Amino acid sequence: MLRKTFLPFSLMAIGAVSPAHAALPEPVKAMVTAAIESGNDAEIKSVVKFAKLTHPDDSAEIDTMLAPYKAEQAQLAKAKKERVEAEKLAKMEAPFFDNWSGEGELGGFRNTGNSDNVGISAGLRLLKDAVKWRLKFRARADYQRNNGLTSKEQFSAALEPEYKMSDRLFFFGLTQYERDRLQGFSSRYTLSAGVGYTVIKEKDIQLDVKAGPAWRLTEYTDGGTDSGLAGLVGMDLAWQIAKKIKLTQGAGATLASDARSLSSATAIFSSGTNTLTARTAVDAKISGKLSARLSYVVEHETNPPEGHDKTDTLSRATLVYDF
Repeated sequence: MLRKTFLPFSLMAIGAVSPAHAALPEPVKAMVTAAIESGNDAEIKSVVKFAKLTHPDDSAEIDTMLAPYKAEQAQLAKAKKERVEAEKLAKMEAPFFDNWSGEGELGGFRNTGNSDNVGISAGLRLLKDAVKWRLKFRARADYQRNNGLTSKEQFSAALEPEYKMSDRLFFFGLTQYERDRLQGFSSRYTLSAGVGYTVIKEKDIQLDVKAGPAWRLTEYTDGGTDSGLAGLVGMDLAWQIAKKIKLTQGAGATLASDARSLSSATAIFSSGTNTLTARTAVDAKISGKLSARLSYVVEHETNPPEGHDKTDTLSRATLVYDF
């Protein structure tokens, strides 16, 4: 008799200590499901964290609900990695004339200093960016005629290859031609090479610096020439202030054409004359690939030819089309 009554009592006692575990409550399950469907990683991590803290016995069920999302994200990450690798390979194998980007610029300017006038300004910039190297080309023309006479004639062109040693370190070369009779020279040639480094590399701002030896030949309008070795220092700064507004700034002792290149400032110090330049430009997106650009350059020659002012300023208002 005792044996018959002991067994039911024992089972009841065990059941009281370890009742059957209930499933994850429906409100919590709905909350986790909604977070997963949102696709927001931060929200998913937060909801799953607190769901597990408040229902630790249901962690396995929560992980089961999360498993398909994790698998999908892993597949997307793998596909993205494969796509990036394929794009890198395509850039490496692309013919020379493929994978170029650039911008065309057209507008007007106002000049003060040696002259006070307005005229036409045009520019072209090209870029080919491969895995281990990039190639930059830029050209600029500012021209004006008054009463049948040319009162402004500035031309420049430069080719600048870069070889990437790492994500931040690179070697560069520079071949450049300038013509600026207002500054007193009919031709100026520059050859340079050196090392560059990306000091700041963030989503909205990037700062590059570079330095190296240079050779410069200047042919003056009075028939004289000047040539010799020099030192080059450069800076590139680009800052995306807002979604549709971008600021670029350059300052230093610079060659004329580089100072007028929107995202570049260089410095060449020689035993002859140095050019000190500060340049600021602001781009405002109008629509699609079209932007409006305002730029201002202050240029100071330490030892200009006789009869020429030391300081010139140049303001430009242009339209820029990206391609």
